[in-house]
Amino acid sequence: MWDASDSYTSKLVTVDDENGPVTSVNWAPDGRHIAIGLNNSEVLLWDSTANRQLRTLRGCHRSRVGSMAWNNHILTTGGMDGQIVNNDVRIRSHVVETYRVHQQEVCGLKWSASGQQLASGGNDNVVHIWDRSMASSNSPTQWLHRLEEHISAVKALPWCPFQSNLLATGGGGGDRTIKFWNTQTGACLNSVDTGSQVCSLLWSKNERELLSSHGFTQNQLTLGKYPSMVKMAELTGHTSRVLYMAQSPDGCTVASAAGDETLRFWNVFGVPEVAKTAPKVNREPFSQLNRIR
Repeated sequence: MWDASDSYTSKLVTVDDENGPVTSVNWAPDGRHIAIGLNNSEVLLWDSTANRQLRTLRGCHRSRVGSMAWNNHILTTGGMDGQIVNNDVRIRSHVVETYRVHQQEVCGLKWSASGQQLASGGNDNVVHIWDRSMASSNSPTQWLHRLEEHISAVKALPWCPFQSNLLATGGGGGDRTIKFWNTQTGACLNSVDTGSQVCSLLWSKNERELLSSHGFTQNQLTLGKYPSMVKMAELTGHTSRVLYMAQSPDGCTVASAAGDETLRFWNVFGVPEVAKTAPKVNREPFSQLNRIR
């Protein structure tokens, strides 16, 4: 665990070789609880403040848990077995819904801000949009839309913060495109060829901008203006594909994690309007650090 305010690092848990490695991590909305997906198909739930494990979720998957997404008390997990499972972490029998439609590993999951729609991306190149009102354990294939336009795995699929039915998706090495979807109709609004593998996508919380991270050949982060997707900035420094990105709570700083075993911190998105006028009391938590190894 790394604290941005003082750069203090602490160890939460070490997973033994028999159960690990860790294959996914995801913060709960409360910023206190964290889900840890393992190679052995289990998911650990930890209280980061109390530094203790709360429970282990078993029986969701048959192999590694590569993607997870929270929706209040529901933790949705995606496995190498192609299954998507909704887990209610408050109850003993935690599996409440199971979707079996992806033919290969589920490598991306994201709930919309309203908690009504779930986007799932797979190594089978398919994106599904699920609606909670339609989903039930009796109809596990009841998706709202099945989107088959990508020709490579889809790991990146963020929902737009300023337009509720807008979803962006990024395709892998054989695809290299970012596509924009109207999830109400299932229509593809635009497709942008990026020239390289799209590993991760992040919307700005403060501006109409989209940040993408890439693989071969430049391993760069690219900032584009929506909807034109005119390139505003290109951030280089990683020496291997940039697999994941995470956004700070204020939306300004982005942490990127790459195959070169480094984390890098970027001041990509502008300061929110409210913060611009407010007097600066404390030093910026990220000012002293641009990289962790």
